[in-house]
Amino acid sequence: MVPTKQRHLVDVAAEVLADEAQNLGITYSGFCLTGFPHKRLPDGEVWEKRGHNVTLLVEPGRLKTGPGPTVLFGVPYGARARMILIYLQTQAVRTGSREVHLGRSMRNWMGRMGMAVGGETARALRDQARRISACSIKFFWTVTDEAGRASDGFERGAIVRNGLFFRDDGEQGNLFEDIVTLDETFYKALSDHPVPLLESAIRQLKERSMALDIYIWLAYRLHALAQPAPISWTSLHTQFGTGFKLVRQFKPHFLDALAAATAAYPDARVNVTETSVTLHPSRPPVARIG
Repeated sequence: MVPTKQRHLVDVAAEVLADEAQNLGITYSGFCLTGFPHKRLPDGEVWEKRGHNVTLLVEPGRLKTGPGPTVLFGVPYGARARMILIYLQTQAVRTGSREVHLGRSMRNWMGRMGMAVGGETARALRDQARRISACSIKFFWTVTDEAGRASDGFERGAIVRNGLFFRDDGEQGNLFEDIVTLDETFYKALSDHPVPLLESAIRQLKERSMALDIYIWLAYRLHALAQPAPISWTSLHTQFGTGFKLVRQFKPHFLDALAAATAAYPDARVNVTETSVTLHPSRPPVARIG
C-alpha cells in the first residue's frame, strides 16, 4: 500500500500534469531568492532575509483604516501573505496597471486557488493585505563585474504606494472592497523581471509557505541553469531556515517542503545528498506563455 504522504504527492503531480489551462501566476524575481517570514513576528519587529547575493529588508508600517488613530501593522507572514502577494503581482502584470482591486477579482482568484474566502479566513487575509500595504521594503544586492570586483547596492520602496481602504463594518461582503496602487519602483522591477508560475501548482501549495518559497525558487533557477548546481545545506539553511537554529533541525522540514514543491513542479530535476542539494537544468514550470 502506498503511504498516505506519498499518495498525496502523486495526487499533487497528477493535478498539475492534468492542467490544460496553464493559467499563469507572476512573481518578481527578487522574491524568488528571499521571502516573508513563515510565522508572525512581534508587530514592531523588522524582518531581514538573505538569499544568494540579495537581501530583503521589510519594515512594518502604520495605516489609518477607521475613525480612530493609526494602527501599526507588523511584517506580512505565512502562506496567506504569499498568496496575496502573488495575486497583486499577477493582476498588475495581466492588466498592465499599478492599480489593483482587492474586491471581486481577488475573491474569485482565491476561490480558484481553493481558499474559502469567508469568516476567519477572510479576516486573516484582510490582515495580511493590510500588512503588505503598510510595510516598506529594501532589496540589497551584491554584483560582480567582469574583472571580479564586487559592489553593493540597494533599492528602497514599498509594495503598495497608496490605497483606498473601505471600512470594515463586519459584513463579509465588504472585507475585500479595497483598491491599492503598487509602488512605482516595485512595479517597474516586477515588469522588468517577472517570473511565471503555474496557478495549478500554487493551488496545491497554498497552505505551505516554505513549499511555496521553494517552488518559486526552483521556477526561477532551474530553467536558467546551463549545468548542475550543488547547493550546500548551510546555504539552504541561510536562505530557507529562519527559525531553525541548527541545520539538522531544518533539514527534515526542508526535505518535506521540497517533496511538495517538486510534486507541484514535475519537470524539476533535483538530487539530494547528505552534503548538498543539486539543481539540474530543467524545463520551466510553465509550458507556454500567452
